[in-house]
Amino acid sequence: MFEGQRHFIGKLQAHLHHSQFKMPDFPNSKRCRNIRVGRAGVPEDVKEGHFAVLAAKTEKPQRFVVELQFLNNPAFLSLLKRAEEEYGFEQKGVLAVPCRPEELEKILQCKC
Repeated sequence: MFEGQRHFIGKLQAHLHHSQFKMPDFPNSKRCRNIRVGRAGVPEDVKEGHFAVLAAKTEKPQRFVVELQFLNNPAFLSLLKRAEEEYGFEQKGVLAVPCRPEELEKILQCKC
């Protein structure tokens, strides 16, 4: 694992550990607001070894549940870098990434 990946993963883990699940205030994301949250403040559909991501560059942001293994995928890491540059690490709850749902789906279909 590269040093940059370790640094990002550490920030992501700290963010997820310290924040309650809360949808960011994106317009037209009502369908994402009906997610059931468990006792630990984590959505019930986010299993161990996964995290939630919101493809936000669209009229209707779409939520995805992503396996942690994608933190080793160069295309996904590039997308996270763009998210850091555009949104910073102060996001609460689900991680918003600056892409269209189709772009994120394409990245997640690759088992690189």
